[in-house]
Amino acid sequence: MSVHLESSFEANIEAHLVQHGWTSLLPTAYDRSLGLFPEEVLAFVRHSQPKQWATLVQRHGGEPTARHKFLTVVAGAIDHRGTISVLRGTLKDSGVEFHLCPIRPASGLTPELEQRYAANRLGIVRQLHHSESNPADSVDLTLVVNGIPVATAELKNPITHQTAEHAMAQYRTDRNPNDRIFAKRTLVHFAVDPHQVMMTTKLAGDATRFLPFNQGTAGPGRPGAAGNPASDGYQTAYLWEQVWQRDNWLDLLHSFVHAENGVVLFPRFHQWHAVRSLVAATRESGAGVDRLVQHSAGSGKSNTIAWTAHSLSRLHGADDRPIFDKVVVITDRKVLDRQLQQTVAGLDHTPGTIVRVDQHSSQLKAALEGNAARVIITTLQKFPVVAQFAAQEAAAGAGKELAGHRFAVIVDEAHSSSSGDSMKKLKTVLGSDDDEALLAAAESIEASAEQKAENDDPVLASAQARGKQKNLSFFAFTATPKPKTLDLFGQPDSEGNRQPFHTYSMRQAIEEGFILDVLANYTTYATYYKLANAEPRTDPELNQSKAKAALARFVSLHPYQLEQKAEVIVEHFRQKTASKIDGRAKAMVVTRSRLHGVRTKQALDAYIIKKGYDRGAGALKTLVAFSGAVTDPDMPEVAFTEAGINGFPETQLPKNFHEDEFQVLVVAEKYQTGFDEPLLHTMYVDKKLSGVKAVQTLSRLNRTHPGKTETFVLDFANSAAEIKDSFAPFYEETLAVPTEPQMLYTMEHDLRSAGVMAADEIRAGALALLSDDPGQQAAVYAAVTPAVGRFSLLEEDDDRDEFRAKLNHFCRAYGFVAQVMPWADPDLEELFLYGRVLLAELPAGGDDPVPQLSRSVQLTHLRLAVTSEGTIGLSAADEPGKAFTGEGKGRQAEPVVDKLSALIAAMNERFGADLGEADLVWFEQQRVVVKTDDEMRTVALNNDKTQYILMLNERVKRMLVDRHGQNQVLFDLFFSQPEVQERVLSYLADTYEEFRSEAG
Repeated sequence: MSVHLESSFEANIEAHLVQHGWTSLLPTAYDRSLGLFPEEVLAFVRHSQPKQWATLVQRHGGEPTARHKFLTVVAGAIDHRGTISVLRGTLKDSGVEFHLCPIRPASGLTPELEQRYAANRLGIVRQLHHSESNPADSVDLTLVVNGIPVATAELKNPITHQTAEHAMAQYRTDRNPNDRIFAKRTLVHFAVDPHQVMMTTKLAGDATRFLPFNQGTAGPGRPGAAGNPASDGYQTAYLWEQVWQRDNWLDLLHSFVHAENGVVLFPRFHQWHAVRSLVAATRESGAGVDRLVQHSAGSGKSNTIAWTAHSLSRLHGADDRPIFDKVVVITDRKVLDRQLQQTVAGLDHTPGTIVRVDQHSSQLKAALEGNAARVIITTLQKFPVVAQFAAQEAAAGAGKELAGHRFAVIVDEAHSSSSGDSMKKLKTVLGSDDDEALLAAAESIEASAEQKAENDDPVLASAQARGKQKNLSFFAFTATPKPKTLDLFGQPDSEGNRQPFHTYSMRQAIEEGFILDVLANYTTYATYYKLANAEPRTDPELNQSKAKAALARFVSLHPYQLEQKAEVIVEHFRQKTASKIDGRAKAMVVTRSRLHGVRTKQALDAYIIKKGYDRGAGALKTLVAFSGAVTDPDMPEVAFTEAGINGFPETQLPKNFHEDEFQVLVVAEKYQTGFDEPLLHTMYVDKKLSGVKAVQTLSRLNRTHPGKTETFVLDFANSAAEIKDSFAPFYEETLAVPTEPQMLYTMEHDLRSAGVMAADEIRAGALALLSDDPGQQAAVYAAVTPAVGRFSLLEEDDDRDEFRAKLNHFCRAYGFVAQVMPWADPDLEELFLYGRVLLAELPAGGDDPVPQLSRSVQLTHLRLAVTSEGTIGLSAADEPGKAFTGEGKGRQAEPVVDKLSALIAAMNERFGADLGEADLVWFEQQRVVVKTDDEMRTVALNNDKTQYILMLNERVKRMLVDRHGQNQVLFDLFFSQPEVQERVLSYLADTYEEFRSEAG
């Protein structure tokens, strides 16, 4: 029954390819010594470049010599330069230049290039006996381009109990990586069965690493799991029907495959499909349509961006004109800058076509206005300066050099780069000056606004610059799109929500092994504690929410808690983490503030030194990362800096941390995003995390590395349920409800009717702000000062606080919503421009400051306890997210005040209900005092324990009297309740043995 045979699988693939432009080649046509199919090479050259071939034959003195020498030159060039370089570039023999794989021309304006491209010969060979080391060895399928073998495939049929796993094993164990076809010719190898495709670019025996090349169960570009969609036929038919389709395969070789230093970079399926989908959709729509790509961390997003940039820079429309004049890549990641340049440069060797603007904004302006640069890599922060240059030139009558140009703007990590004034400046620099667009916007708003919508109205022009521009297409890439990002760049789905244009989900990336599941080993701790009022005669009334936050901060910074956490972290790292990844595993400690970072580093180092872990072969060393300088309230005379603590400049930290000398990195709002260290295995979280922040922070662990099979998280601050809720929106595909711009008018009404701002002042201030005349600065202050005075006359602090909060909310909301509004409203733009300056001028809020609670409160009990262990299972979120909530109505409830004693009681009820004697912090504090007392050490060394305890009793009483101010609660308990005295003395009695053992 032939249906069972593997050969039937081969035959069906071959038949499809032959029907669609490929040629079936005989295996005997292969020359092992050359690593070529000689007749195919010669047939291609003769047909595609007959004049050059005739010249070469003449120079070599005849056809036989020309054949032999040319084939030798081709084989030698591939051996020296690599297959992809020879296919993509040119080759010379005796001064005659040949193209061995002509690229498809970007436009149809040059028919001879079309004819040369059409001459490419694609061949498929079954059962090719390829090996110099074992002549009987054969590979199932070999793909050939113009006589050069470029890919192989091993096919398996599950009906005979053989799968892609067996094909991979065959490549690893039965194929000699040193055979010419593997070592010097082919670029990629596929292991294929009817359900799965795996691929590798390098055979290395047992060390060969295969990657999935599957679509995902929901189909390409849609959220799903690992694998392929159900099919009536072969689930893997997309490989030969789409990827190996003649034009697609040639395009893949020219526009995707990148080789550097002997390493071949071949796209994964989702990368290839995303780029092709973006290009096809953009060719159809032209400029002016934005698209969002949600690709999981670890998915190769940087290379996908590089391939997208290259493809868009060559893209032509049906009219054979370029769709974009330039491609601008916005990124703040130096790694992407370098990778992008290297990858695109490997695809296009034309000097000057790729420009990295890493110096002055004038460099960006020159690149934008010049003709050579097609791909420009820069940061968003440089556009405001370029906008200023453009305004100055316009004032001087120089005109706008970029008018009429069309730009593709690729935004890396879109959620951090898609709002704010810098994005408006980008649009101002690159946007259209089309008067018709301004007029259309003016006609679409209320009649009151229409009266001000003159063509030259600078406020309307400013508002219009924030909105969508028909000459700009944004291509936004992120693993964790916020609702705002989806609202800006997403596509509408059938239910009216915004969704990504293309998705490679976290779920699929985890299941395919491209990233590790950071929630697979997750342990949460809870901190239980009790507090006491150290000054019971003083019981102030405090803002309830702020005071509770201050109490929690007091506990989190308490030395005893830091010591306890340091012990948990260090002992866990030594016992569970240090041996991972061949002994090179590293950990990150995430803290909630810079001060927490400094004190955590100090506590870790103190514990390491105390236990002697800083010495010997397995010495444990820590680093800390934070920005700026930190002053500790307990040491106000010292300013701590990252470089000062670590002993080397901040720029050296990533490199030094990668080395074996350091194992633990303490971070505070630094390196929680964009930090790629594959050796990171464990994370200790001591900070509340939610939403995108939680996913980005924990994803620092998910990078793969040889020997790294899992990760571990120990979380002191978040519950398993909270982390699950944070990850759920990004597990498969993120959706968002479109923002309703009408919310802005609710806020505008409340702000204008608050009796603070006047319409004429708003208008005058906005016009002055938009002026390029420095002399208008005084006019800005003249317009704002009266509003500041009226604000100060508001009777209640709450009224002032609410106005300030609502104005701040409006400015934040408008800065975003204006980018998605289908109209431009000068009234809102004026209020936004004026409101931002007014916010800066308003006096600080009148909230009573929270007292320094470290002097009013005492930590009495503390316990750290595990609350959950194991895997946090994920599922997709049920509801789409919202960019803004509350409909612009502002604060709905008044702040609550309460007595400090009541707040302490509430905190104790919540965090300390089950604490007992074993959790007393006082006892440990007294132990520290006793252990540092030289007099007690002398008593222990020269007396028996009975005498020691008698002396200890007197010493503790004297100590409590001396420290009466710091231990009021313990003082009262100790002297009023004999049982407390007994417990304290019993707890401290074993210091006798400790003193004596230390003395030897």
